[in-house]
Amino acid sequence: MKRVILFTYAMVINLYIVIFYLDRIFPHDYLQMALSLLGVLSLMLSLIHLSAQKRLLPLFLLAFSFFILIASHTSIVDGVLQGFRQMTSLIALLLIVPIISWILDEEPYIVKIMSFAGDFLNTSRRFYFGLMIITQVLSFFLLFGSIQTVYQFIQGFLGNKEGEAWENFKGTAILRAFSLCTLWVISIPSFAFIVNFLNASLWISMVQGAFISFCAILLAVLFSYFEEKHYKIDITSGIQEEIHKVIKSKSKGKLSREVIEFIGLFIFIFGTIFCFHSVFRLEILVLIPPVILIYTLLYFLFKRRYISLKKNIRFYFNEYLQAKSQQFSILLSVGFVIVALNLSGWGKKLIDGILFIEQSIPYMNLLSILPFVPMILSFCGIGPLPVLVLVGGVLQNISLPYPPELLVLSITSGSVISALLSPLILPTIVLSSENGLSIFKNGFQFNIAYAAVFYLFVQAYLHPSSTVNRHIFRNL
Repeated sequence: MKRVILFTYAMVINLYIVIFYLDRIFPHDYLQMALSLLGVLSLMLSLIHLSAQKRLLPLFLLAFSFFILIASHTSIVDGVLQGFRQMTSLIALLLIVPIISWILDEEPYIVKIMSFAGDFLNTSRRFYFGLMIITQVLSFFLLFGSIQTVYQFIQGFLGNKEGEAWENFKGTAILRAFSLCTLWVISIPSFAFIVNFLNASLWISMVQGAFISFCAILLAVLFSYFEEKHYKIDITSGIQEEIHKVIKSKSKGKLSREVIEFIGLFIFIFGTIFCFHSVFRLEILVLIPPVILIYTLLYFLFKRRYISLKKNIRFYFNEYLQAKSQQFSILLSVGFVIVALNLSGWGKKLIDGILFIEQSIPYMNLLSILPFVPMILSFCGIGPLPVLVLVGGVLQNISLPYPPELLVLSITSGSVISALLSPLILPTIVLSSENGLSIFKNGFQFNIAYAAVFYLFVQAYLHPSSTVNRHIFRNL
């Protein structure tokens, strides 16, 4: 019976995505209706796979949506039909993007990249910087999985270096790097969604986010210097010792086939996405999944890794989709909330309330307030993705006196801080499961000072008194 339910769930969720793309190509009311019904069925089947505790959030969101529709005398039928197809593009993104990680399991790309960069990574500051960069690059492919992947690799690289000082060094580099990805990495669902829904320029948002991310990486490197001083430990000598052991001299600095292949793959995949987005004006949420799916399949076919491909496809249907049940159920429920807020007019009232606070408090503005929304909700166990989806869904229908690119940065900066500090969302939980330190220590204790400085830095960039920013964005 369990296998039948799992097979049915896999068929329904994939058919949901297929019909979404068919409707984009051949729009029709019947396809829209089928999409809504499959959305409802997907939610029901997702909830079956969840424990009672994990069902609480999606069920609460559903109840909240019905409450809004009933209290505002809005059509429940319209709310359901629109609500359960609101998140289809994002579910497609969440479903397909992680399969690109199959490629990284086929070749020792990370080892070869570290060997190539061996001469550069021979001091603690350089190693910390390099660790953050490789985490961000891998986040394009692995999303949350980059935290676990990079930590396991570094643990093998620096295996005998233990203690809180070393775990602070490794953990803060990985967690800070991944958190900053939400500012600019196109395959991170929350970033792709918020750019799309606010109708912001993709390349401006990415360049802006990458600039802020790079500055924040340099800030993190500076923080690591003082943290190393605090622990009174010489990390540089330990790193040099391990580099000498692990990386063979003949491979150090060598531009191997794997390095070239990885760089080429990165350029082809994301170059194709940018090209089609720029030339054909295709929506980024709609474009990313098929591009990644096609390149992943071509990789295995070109390399004739048929057995590995078959194994991964079996894993996709038997385990992968079931593991995504909670995220699917939350996104489907959040889509219902967004539609309920927009149809009832409550969403506009909510933003009007925030704008009233902005006008009432001196030196306060919407760009200063928005980061606190994901920050506060993350301590209630709600991750950045559903929060940004909800905020973006509400903001998209409201005219605001700020360029959308600045709104994107404001909201995503809040998700960065959420991922750094909250003990209740995935990044710190994954890291703690790897290094054995408490969730509070890995997140809040190690990163509170860094998060505070990061917030002030972003606000200095966003502050409305900087009329140059607004003028530049409007001209662009």
